Amino acid sequence: MNKQLLFGLTLAAISAITIPTLPTLAQAQTRTRISDLQQRTAGTTVSGKVTQIVGNDFIIDDGSGQLIVDAGPRWWREIDLKSGEQVTVTGELGRGGELDAFSITRADGSVIDIRPSQGPPPWAGGPKRAPQSRPN
Repeated sequence: MNKQLLFGLTLAAISAITIPTLPTLAQAQTRTRISDLQQRTAGTTVSGKVTQIVGNDFIIDDGSGQLIVDAGPRWWREIDLKSGEQVTVTGELGRGGELDAFSITRADGSVIDIRPSQGPPPWAGGPKRAPQSRPN
């Protein structure tokens, strides 16, 4: 068998192989219904309407249930959500059953970054130990 024929057969065999595609970030980060939340998982994303706000904590309702969202201490960064606003929150379900927010995305697409998903929150240790470079 000559080299050109062997190369052609090899190329044909390779092109016939189906390689599964990896999901895109948007596909990988699916939204979870509040009523389906059962365990602590980093990167949980829920969407719904803000129904009540107390400081930087608020309640989100997606029609299947309600969930308290903790957006960190007000001295670190005060959020300005309004009752009735539609938001998408990505975070981690905390030990107390609330969602510790990493980010909040408004209906207009603007994002409020709260904290990184890895490691302790930047406000750990209180206002005297937190880095001085607080978000605006």
